[in-house]
Amino acid sequence: MRNYDLIVIGSGPSGQRAAIQGSKCGRKVAVIEQREIVGGACINTGTIPSKTMREAVMHLSGFQFQGIYGINYKVKEKISMADLGFRVTQVIKTEADVTQAQLARNGVDVINGRASFLDATHVRVENSSGQADFEAPIIIIATGTKPASSKTVPINGRTIMNSDQILEMPNIPRTLIVVGGGVIGVEYACMFAILGVRVILVEKRPRLLEFADAEIIEALSYHLRDHRVTMRLNEGVASVEEMADGAVVANLESKKRVVGDALLYAVGRSGNVDELNLPAAGLTADNRGRISVDAEYRTKVPNIYAVGDVIGFPSLASVSMEQGRIAAANACGLKIQSNPETYPYGIYTIPEISFTGQTEEQLTAADVPYEVGVSYYRETARGQIRGDTTGRLKLIFHRETREILGVHIIGEGATELLHIGQAVMILKGKIDYFVETVFNYPTLAECYKQAAFNGVNKLMRF
Repeated sequence: MRNYDLIVIGSGPSGQRAAIQGSKCGRKVAVIEQREIVGGACINTGTIPSKTMREAVMHLSGFQFQGIYGINYKVKEKISMADLGFRVTQVIKTEADVTQAQLARNGVDVINGRASFLDATHVRVENSSGQADFEAPIIIIATGTKPASSKTVPINGRTIMNSDQILEMPNIPRTLIVVGGGVIGVEYACMFAILGVRVILVEKRPRLLEFADAEIIEALSYHLRDHRVTMRLNEGVASVEEMADGAVVANLESKKRVVGDALLYAVGRSGNVDELNLPAAGLTADNRGRISVDAEYRTKVPNIYAVGDVIGFPSLASVSMEQGRIAAANACGLKIQSNPETYPYGIYTIPEISFTGQTEEQLTAADVPYEVGVSYYRETARGQIRGDTTGRLKLIFHRETREILGVHIIGEGATELLHIGQAVMILKGKIDYFVETVFNYPTLAECYKQAAFNGVNKLMRF
């Protein structure tokens, strides 16, 4: 039996950061990874592949420059799945190599195999070479998630797929049914719509991405419809079947039938806990495979922590990294401060959406007096130069204290642009900061100044 000070199960964003933080605290650390390649779902099947595919779609379709050169502008006339997969494969390999190098540079041992608990301090690892047992006084679960399944949706990996299988499609379909209006479903719906695929998006809730600002999602919905995406909201899928001619039919609960060449089932994800033997460690997971933790990411068993997607919302790689770092630091007696209320959200739809802080709906429900300042990409010189006239930036601030309460952006570059507003908000900055600050010209950052003027002008009317 081999002994460590800290064992991390899973090498995704949260596991990697937990292991490195533990090593920097002077602990002897091991990471157990079931795959042959480190990086978890983030690098191998989720975040990195989907965002790389998005960039490939944007480039090859010429979408970003169609506002300048016309809607017929394209870099490649006939785009194939092989074209999209080529760049994805390159980026996955590079990112996996970087992760492996970072773990090695910090003296973290990587153990390949399937982990399961023997008790709260002992873990068994099984692989093609056999099995071995490991002991550590601190264990961090960072196993991530897998696509949720349904008995009514017969996934076959060819025409009926989950999000992990999307890049394995042999051809780009003419018509794609996307079941699920969450982040994954909407991101892929956008990508395929830009490729000219007729997309039918089925979502059981009354609107897409309910956790985001309603006005921003309304703008996104407009862009989806503008690219011929049909949205079936308030609609559930009763069953899915593959026809003899290869077509796929989604039978909706409202008795409608939606027909397509392929179907992407993207209704949530479940925690990777089935093989961990959690009861042996005194732990349980809910019906979605999520493990409950406290504010320090400690489970009900004091020496076992859980981080990343396996603990549930928000299931963002950036947040998972921070959770892993904080959990390992707490476990090693190093207290780290972090404020989840200011974490940024990045959604890689087309156009991008990014936000931090509170929404108008949340502030209204809490009876907070607020005002809004809005600016538009089309009103900046940089927006015109780039040919991007669809974006907008929205600042929400307190009417009395003038403190920034939320920043919401839709438009290309939103995930980068957001961090200016995030920094000001974290430092308790006021709307006046943007009024009094000079931004480079021409830049999209000028949107902050324009939005600030727009908001302050509204106050001056009273």
